[in-house]
Amino acid sequence: RHQGNTMLFLQFELGRDRYLLDVARIVEVLPMVDIRALPQAPAGVAGICNYRGVPLPVIDLSRLMLGVPARASMSTRIVVVDYPNPHGEFVHRLGMIAERATQTQRLPAEAFQDTGVDNPASPYLGPVATDEHGMLQWVDASCLLPDSVRDLLFSAQEPA
Repeated sequence: RHQGNTMLFLQFELGRDRYLLDVARIVEVLPMVDIRALPQAPAGVAGICNYRGVPLPVIDLSRLMLGVPARASMSTRIVVVDYPNPHGEFVHRLGMIAERATQTQRLPAEAFQDTGVDNPASPYLGPVATDEHGMLQWVDASCLLPDSVRDLLFSAQEPA
């Protein structure tokens, strides 16, 4: 996962932009499966799916970040991550629908630069790096959910 100061990332896309998730945070990458909608769920919450016999809350990164649902395509995946509780004492499993989540990228930590933009509405957006295809932005999966959504999705769950 970490090789020297080089890190391995899963690359995904939202619209025409590319993003990265640190593979150290990823439990598994699944093909798209049936997701049961949760009526009246907050924006960005896709629903729940069956993950190894256990209900897994799933969010749609495209809907959460851009306001439009992810496109259903062969390269759209459900990325399963460990998600911290407010105290960081234990984690829950969270599924994230990500488009074009089919390749990894190795980048040194020093390749990333702060954007200089502080947007409290999107605390999950981290520094950016550049490669031959343009910019890539690091997404901190542990900051994706507003507290109210985290509490709703994980209120009844035991830790993973």
